[in-house]
Amino acid sequence: MRLPHPLYGLYERRLTASLPKGAVPHHIGVILDGNRRWARNLGASASTGHRRGAGRIADLLGWCEEVDVKVVTLWMLSTDNLARPREELDELLGIISDTVTDLSACGRWRIQVMGALDLLPQDAAQALLAAQERTRDVAGLHVNVAVGYGGRREIADAVRSLLREHAANGTSIEQLAESFDVDHIAEHLYTKGQPDPDLVIRTSGEQRLGGFLLWQSAHSEFYFCEAYWPDFRRVDFLRALRSYAARERRLGR
Repeated sequence: MRLPHPLYGLYERRLTASLPKGAVPHHIGVILDGNRRWARNLGASASTGHRRGAGRIADLLGWCEEVDVKVVTLWMLSTDNLARPREELDELLGIISDTVTDLSACGRWRIQVMGALDLLPQDAAQALLAAQERTRDVAGLHVNVAVGYGGRREIADAVRSLLREHAANGTSIEQLAESFDVDHIAEHLYTKGQPDPDLVIRTSGEQRLGGFLLWQSAHSEFYFCEAYWPDFRRVDFLRALRSYAARERRLGR
């Protein structure tokens, strides 16, 4: 529901005031979905939707800073998306590279790129890694940028890395099998050393993960928002936080 402007501001302030202290997610994952459908509804090109969606990311990161979220993971491009028509994919990768470069230039956020960069064109991969390096010493909000990312691919990469590590140390398959546990996988994920996401938000009304943070989201709370990503507002973000704060988190217990 779109509220008249004066009421919107009042409602937003009430939402903010209603959030209980100490109930803010430490790590939020966001599936930025709906750019193409938003553009289609306007009779515009897919790239128009992608650019509009890219322009919302800095707003989201600012909202996260306001409530003291520590880690945000943004799913900007999946491995499945790499099968899109070449013209659209090239435009999208250019938009993503420019957006991540701009985010790094702010000096506010520490960028970490996660995904199968070997599947991306070399110039896009280099631009993303340059943004990561530029913010290496930034102490602010940690922002994981998932590009060319798929949850199954991440787990396969983790297992591959684990096997290579043990092979280099001379560990036999039998010895590894005897000592193997879930922590071994976690230590080789793209997000190693980070807390798992407390809350995962998906825009556009789709109610599925689609392969996002499959391992890490075992105990996450999920919030599905009807708004397409380019229309995602601060009030939508606050509603997600309110929903999260109202839940009793049992964490599998």
